[in-house]
Amino acid sequence: MKATIWAGRNKVEVTEVPDPSILNSRDAIVKITSTAICGSDLHLVDGYVPTMQKGDIMGHEFMGEVVEVGPGVSPAKLAVGDRVVVPFPIACGGCSACLAELWSCCENSNPNAGLAEKTFGHPVAGIFGYSHLTGGFAGGQAEYARVPFADVGPLKIESDLADEQVLFLSDILPTGYMGAEMCNIRPGDVVAVWGAGPVGQFAMDSARVLGAEKVIAIDKESYRLKMAEQAGHLTINFSDVDVRSQLLELTGGRGPDHCIDAVGMEATHGSTHINTYDRVKQATRSESERPHALRQAIMSCRSGGTVSVIGVYGGFLDKFPSGAWMNRSITLRTGQCHVHRYMRPLLERIERGELNPTRIITHQLPLEQAPHGYEIFKNKQDNCEKVVLKT
Repeated sequence: MKATIWAGRNKVEVTEVPDPSILNSRDAIVKITSTAICGSDLHLVDGYVPTMQKGDIMGHEFMGEVVEVGPGVSPAKLAVGDRVVVPFPIACGGCSACLAELWSCCENSNPNAGLAEKTFGHPVAGIFGYSHLTGGFAGGQAEYARVPFADVGPLKIESDLADEQVLFLSDILPTGYMGAEMCNIRPGDVVAVWGAGPVGQFAMDSARVLGAEKVIAIDKESYRLKMAEQAGHLTINFSDVDVRSQLLELTGGRGPDHCIDAVGMEATHGSTHINTYDRVKQATRSESERPHALRQAIMSCRSGGTVSVIGVYGGFLDKFPSGAWMNRSITLRTGQCHVHRYMRPLLERIERGELNPTRIITHQLPLEQAPHGYEIFKNKQDNCEKVVLKT
């Protein structure tokens, strides 16, 4: 089969690889119909996530048709011919984390748990196509994928909704929604979102759905800010104004009630000296993150507010404003998304017309053109917001 592979830092290729097969009784094989390139994939391409190996199959956002199931999967749960969306975390369904609906913290799905424990202090769940730190599982930017614990993860789509309407239930829509949900938004609240990429756009939409009175998008790319404006959100271009000052002006001097960091480890904005400091330290691998967005969110949030972090961080950061966080009673919440928890409720919101995931799609390409998709997405060419790959 054809698949998109990691061929080294800043290089992906589409090549022929062996077809997947059933390895465990609870496995399924899915023939992929649609998959996508995620901002998190760029961290792998840029070399900031360790333990990638040449030939690793990329991608953790995918859906398709079940073509084979293991003997341990009940037909009532999943059967050949079912159309499914597959969540990016792999979860067993039976450990203490899964029973608490902390699906991305599954204790059984990562065969490299010891490696993750050394890095993060405790194991994390396996993730499709996201390095050997999270299990070394083949990803979904391919024609077929093996899905472990298939009796737990995949969501059956039993309506005639198009792939494009439901594909993002695999990751970025639940991630954006969880970012907003962690803020415990009340009617009248103001929410600021750093990053108007796909996850940021969905965090904005989710904040609105959950009752925010005002949602503010912060970015520098005009096409991303325009997309946010078209969805009814306010915008700040951080290249033009001081973000904190502008937020104070928009909130009567108090600051936003809640701030969502949808950027993560590769934040590119900030004052020249801070930006240079973080870039140099990250390039020399003495700091794994560029956390300016997180710092700015903490400093901008009103006292007693919430900073919700859904942008990916992988290691260590410098200059964390612990004084502001502690002295002003700011709640910091974060986590890899517990996708399984949100898939069905969000599917119902899509069916009711409360959310429109298709609004962020700017490019649809055949799988063979995945390297081009990575290039335009990474370099923000051709107003690229989200690339969907078709097999």
